[in-house]
Amino acid sequence: MADEKIEQYLINLMVTYREIDKNLWLVEDEENYLEEVAIMRADPLVVMRTAVMDVPEENKEEFFALLLKLNATDLVHGAYALDQGKVVLIDTLEYDTMDLQEFRASLDAFSLALSQHYKILSVYRK
Repeated sequence: MADEKIEQYLINLMVTYREIDKNLWLVEDEENYLEEVAIMRADPLVVMRTAVMDVPEENKEEFFALLLKLNATDLVHGAYALDQGKVVLIDTLEYDTMDLQEFRASLDAFSLALSQHYKILSVYRK
């Protein structure tokens, strides 16, 4: 049985998504800069995550310093992280206390980061 709370939030926010598996959704909403944002319920948390880019081979120290700076100054919800050679944007919410406004704020933060940081981070892409 699908998680009705998360699914209802996605419907209320009018984002394009599809259910991948039980308790796993993929937001595919290009218009809002939310492409391939995975949302997973893993009790007691809801995890939002998307791959941003490969870790660059050159200027890594400068790149990592930039990610830390963006985490500290530009991200209200979530953070950039590293996972198996990829830069990911990730956020976790507590399922039991999560409401629509908090869920929306997290998705909005992803949208803002992905749209505003694209140009900054693309300098490091191959």
